[in-house]
Amino acid sequence: MRPPLTIAILAPPGVQMLDVSGPADVFAEANRQAGRPVYRVVSVGTAPLAITASSGMRFLPDRTILDEVEALDTLLVAGSPDLPTAAEDVTVTAWMTRQAARARRYGSICSGALLFARTSLLDGRRVTTHWKVAGLLAARHPTLRVEADAFVVRDGPVCTAAGVTAGMDLAIALVEEDLGRDIAMAVAAELVVFFRRPGGQMQFSRHGEAAPAGRGALQELQRYVAAHPAEDHSIGSMAARVGMSPRHFARIFRHETGLTPAAFVETMRVEAARRLLEQGIDGPKRVAARCGYADVNGLRRAFQRRVGVTPAEYRKRHAHVRA
Repeated sequence: MRPPLTIAILAPPGVQMLDVSGPADVFAEANRQAGRPVYRVVSVGTAPLAITASSGMRFLPDRTILDEVEALDTLLVAGSPDLPTAAEDVTVTAWMTRQAARARRYGSICSGALLFARTSLLDGRRVTTHWKVAGLLAARHPTLRVEADAFVVRDGPVCTAAGVTAGMDLAIALVEEDLGRDIAMAVAAELVVFFRRPGGQMQFSRHGEAAPAGRGALQELQRYVAAHPAEDHSIGSMAARVGMSPRHFARIFRHETGLTPAAFVETMRVEAARRLLEQGIDGPKRVAARCGYADVNGLRRAFQRRVGVTPAEYRKRHAHVRA
């Protein structure tokens, strides 16, 4: 029998508990579905102490960065609400670099991308992270191709997941890669989660909570688009508003925000549509017109892509006032 594949999850101080426990439960369920110990999960702390998670829960890691993880197959770096402002620790960076060199694949969960990107191992790769820090990640590491709306991104040996629960999406994708679709689907069914989640993570960016990213002119443009979703927001019109050529604008916008201009406009229009549908006053046809869509079919396609349900279904479930 083949020895188990060792999955090491680095848990920084203040770790989001589900970034560790979610993937661990997926790999444990995969063992049960496979009927053998395919995976062995090892939690790693940055110090030889109990880790206090962001929820206040405490747990003892299996290893610390003073240790080498034996027979390492996959290295994942979990996220923490404190990572956007955390100072760089060269000891942690060196440990991640050393372990990744021994691993078959490596990556991050949630804001863990902010920590792992310090190794330069993600440079030039397609990655994702929590929607709230996607712009920050792109600004700090301009060679990264940040896909802010994706739940899971694979690029060569690099595997990254979006915010928190998306760590389970990533773990299921890795199980499918290792053990096949049938076992991965069985794991998802047992844990009552999507095998492949519909839409993108920007559907959870509630009412424009994500701070505008990039230079001042781009931030003003983002605020304007969010406030005026029905206007013409073609690349040409947006480029003219910030005084750039369309080609230069498209390149700079994606570089500094992690989204293409078209993806950003669609996100803002769908978000505006959500707010209107939740009010329960206008139907989908009127909402489509108020949010810049030529017809209700355009809204329906974008809404299903981003949210995973039709506008009519969303209105029925979430409207505060029924027409």
